[in-house]
Amino acid sequence: LLNDGNLSKKACEEQAMRLLKHVKLSHKADRLPLELSGGEQQRVAMARAMSHNPKLFLCDEPTGNLDTKTTAEVLELMQKIVKEKHQTLIMVTHDPEIAGFADRQIRIVDGKINNEFRLDIV
Repeated sequence: LLNDGNLSKKACEEQAMRLLKHVKLSHKADRLPLELSGGEQQRVAMARAMSHNPKLFLCDEPTGNLDTKTTAEVLELMQKIVKEKHQTLIMVTHDPEIAGFADRQIRIVDGKINNEFRLDIV
């Protein structure tokens, strides 16, 4: 958790617990990274990124090592977070199914934009 010196240790711990609760992991706050599954580690990484309250999330293959169920959970959580906080998510993936979660897709072939798709999301 990023602390610029203006937060007490207690305030930092409270903020960390709020973020862990947001990613549905507050019950594992006392666990070491090796005691968490890949999906849980991915959600902790999201909580850490949220601690900075960014306007933009950049993700490179964020679900590359996850099973299908965990991939769907992580992607849905990412969508929920960025919508709630009015943030932008830019994700790089080679998986067309993962790309399907996006509002907008830009395909790059041989270093050039090949075509662009805009999905109608209601």
